[in-house]
Amino acid sequence: MLLRKLWHKAVNAMLTFPEDSTSPHRYVVLKRNIILIMCLVCIIPLALMAGINYSLYRVNLESEILRPIQVMAEDTRHAFEIFIEERLSTVRFIAHAYTQEELRDDKTLQRVLGTMRSEFVGFVDLGLIDREGILVGYAGPYDLLGKDYSGQPSFQEVSVRGVYISDVFMGYRKFPHVVIVVQRIAEDGSSWFVRATLDTGRYEALIASMGLRAEFDAFLVNPSGVLQTNSRFYGEILQDSPFPVPPGIHGTYTFQTRDPMGRDVLVAFAPIRTDYTLVIVKPLSVLLRSFYALKVEMLIIFGVGVVAIILAVVGVADVLVQRIRNADEKRATAIQELQHTQKLSSIGRLAAGVAHEINNPLAIINEKAGLMKDLVGLSEPFEHQGRFVGLTENILQSVERCRTITHRLLGFARRIDVQFERLDLNGVLQDTLGFLEREATYRQIDMQLHLDSTLPPIISDKGQLQQVFLNILTNAFSAVENGGRILIHTRFDVRKKLVMIDMEDNGCGMNEEVQKHIFDPFFSTKKGSGTGLGLSITYGIIKKLGGDIQVRSEEGRGSTFTILLPLKEGDDPGMGEEKV
Repeated sequence: MLLRKLWHKAVNAMLTFPEDSTSPHRYVVLKRNIILIMCLVCIIPLALMAGINYSLYRVNLESEILRPIQVMAEDTRHAFEIFIEERLSTVRFIAHAYTQEELRDDKTLQRVLGTMRSEFVGFVDLGLIDREGILVGYAGPYDLLGKDYSGQPSFQEVSVRGVYISDVFMGYRKFPHVVIVVQRIAEDGSSWFVRATLDTGRYEALIASMGLRAEFDAFLVNPSGVLQTNSRFYGEILQDSPFPVPPGIHGTYTFQTRDPMGRDVLVAFAPIRTDYTLVIVKPLSVLLRSFYALKVEMLIIFGVGVVAIILAVVGVADVLVQRIRNADEKRATAIQELQHTQKLSSIGRLAAGVAHEINNPLAIINEKAGLMKDLVGLSEPFEHQGRFVGLTENILQSVERCRTITHRLLGFARRIDVQFERLDLNGVLQDTLGFLEREATYRQIDMQLHLDSTLPPIISDKGQLQQVFLNILTNAFSAVENGGRILIHTRFDVRKKLVMIDMEDNGCGMNEEVQKHIFDPFFSTKKGSGTGLGLSITYGIIKKLGGDIQVRSEEGRGSTFTILLPLKEGDDPGMGEEKV
């Protein structure tokens, strides 16, 4: 009943807002709703989870204790089987890949052993045994050449089964090791045996990788119950295990018993395919310790969790609401300030300063070149008069070209505030492309213009539109590779009275997540080289001019930006002139 009342209260609070959504009280209501809903959403599941877990823990205590042991035993058993099977496969490969004569050669045998050691950990030596049981080839640290193995169990069993893997034993080496023997029968009926020795230290490493706690123990035993690895509490290698292996077990088998130290323990047996058995021993007092402390721990955790949730929710709600409020207050002026800052820093100083500085010497050059032309024309004919006149014309043409560029820069940078005038949109686009002609030529970018010759003039701001076009085209240049393509298409929607400009590139494109944020201030995909302001400013300018901007993109296929500009009152859609 209490939860139901709290839920209805939270829902009513969430749905109740002041009529004036811009009033300061809106943020108070929003903060209250966030705190209430988040507390309910976090605390109610926490309480339910604590109660359910406590009940399930009591009911399934035994299975929860057994499952980790079984999983650990199965994983370790699998690791042992993989380790032994890899070594056995390696010895089999050596036995079938080399002839008896090749293996008799000391250099060949040493080289094979070196390769085995480099690829597989654990190999100690490698030997070749003839059909009489004599070691006729050997590579390793011991002097075993000529030893007679015909009376050993390994020789007898491998002669019958073709493969033999021994228990851990001492042998001639006087240290614990394991022997793998593989028989090879040639096509002519002759046979020989390849014998490899493994260091049991790898067995110890596999058990150590289980990461057992200091109170737990794990070791290997053979079918006779003899330790094949050292045990923490129950003896050293080759001693008898205090826990006899149950006969005929399959899979992991567990039972409770008392060890020689008088402790109640849980013992797990996991048989391995090589006749070993993995034994894991865990004291019950350690396993049940968590259950005894569960009630107190759950109460402490629940109390601390509730307090932490409340403090965190209040803090997060306060920060979020404050940021929302600040964002609402600053949003109206952010785009204008960013636009003003970027334009003054990137265009104003560069365009105006450079253009004015260049125009003065250009005027002098133009005046002097004109005077030279007049003087040459008025003087008496001389040998190179025609050449001088041609060179003077070239100077005047170059000066005129430079003057066109500087005037274009001045026209692009002269306005900061919106100043509407009658514009030929195709002409504005062509002027803007003049800034990028050199880069397009250098990078061999195919600039395709499909300009609608019937496009009507619009009332807008030339400088602002040039900045919009330049920002989008700059991004397109960054997105395409050298030799790429950029398509610019203008069109007019008579029904909606919209002039539309499509700027399409075949660059890298964007995924859906990036498209959601491309108009956000300071969002950039140009790591280390972009400010994240270009498209944000572009969006603000288009909105200020009364238009809209849309984007379509597919990652790896390219992007298309569509700018929609409305016809102002007084614009005549039929006044478009033919353009060449």
